[in-house]
Amino acid sequence: MKKSHNLWLRAWYGKSSWVYVLLPLSCLFGVVSTVRKFFLVRFLQKKISVPVIIVGNISVGGTGKTPLIIELVKYLQKQGHKPGVVSRGYGGKASHYPYLLHDKSQAHEAGDEPLLIYRTTQCSVCVAPDRVAAAQKLVEAGCTLILSDDGLQHYALGRSMEIAVVDGQRLFGNQQLLPVGPLRESVERLKSVDFVVINNPTNKESLSGYHHLHCMKIQPLAWRNLVSWQEYPLAELDLKLPVHALAGIGNPERFFKTLDGLSLNYYAHCYPDHHKFSIEDFAEYRDDTIVMTEKDAVKCQVFAKSEWYSLVVVAYLNEHFWKAFQHKLNSL
Repeated sequence: MKKSHNLWLRAWYGKSSWVYVLLPLSCLFGVVSTVRKFFLVRFLQKKISVPVIIVGNISVGGTGKTPLIIELVKYLQKQGHKPGVVSRGYGGKASHYPYLLHDKSQAHEAGDEPLLIYRTTQCSVCVAPDRVAAAQKLVEAGCTLILSDDGLQHYALGRSMEIAVVDGQRLFGNQQLLPVGPLRESVERLKSVDFVVINNPTNKESLSGYHHLHCMKIQPLAWRNLVSWQEYPLAELDLKLPVHALAGIGNPERFFKTLDGLSLNYYAHCYPDHHKFSIEDFAEYRDDTIVMTEKDAVKCQVFAKSEWYSLVVVAYLNEHFWKAFQHKLNSL
């Protein structure tokens, strides 16, 4: 599974030509997506009684949506709002839907990203394949504003604001639609959203045509022990060697580059996005030190050992973004 995953990534973000034999499928995908969008928006889209903010992307794989949502939730809470978050809950299977997260919720029920958002912010989080139903559930729970984790293409849910997140390192690969490229929608879609947030940009000029472009930096904040849940300053924790770094996220290289920036010596282990970790995955590491992302940590906490840590990160956006965001918020 990991080899197949990497094969597609190399094709989309490298210079592979074999993938273009699938161009007819890509064209079909584009036609079906366009027709689907038209009918959903024109006839089936449902608006709920509170503002809805979509935080999504136009490409598959991780772009940094979850850290951004966490910062948006914290900002809204400070402004006196009661935000709620809806999610598909990918990787989880709840006993019923819509499923409202609570203190005893586990990743196998809710999915890793919703559980991370809930534990970090303590805001109401609801997962369901039907995001409209999840949003309505949050309104019933007293939420005054809804954020959708992903769902830019979930056009059945009406929206008041759209924020598209772009991976500043990988950008759009070969700029082709699935399956030839990594795009769910064309790059032109970004011209219709309210904000384009580029995560850790290395080539901002390539997106300079978007007047609503803002930069975001995801930076490491602390180490968190998975057993005690205690946080330690980055420079003060002496990790016992050897160190194994595991990542089951959409763009694991971003995590490993962050570890490189901390001058950490480690063995890298990649897993598919939303990988369902079990204790068997760690059998060969015995009592070694293991570091992982926060998203992976919520799935591993139940069987973690004392030398397992997650890297706590925070998304930084400048004052220009927050002023623009507040201005848009005031108009909703």
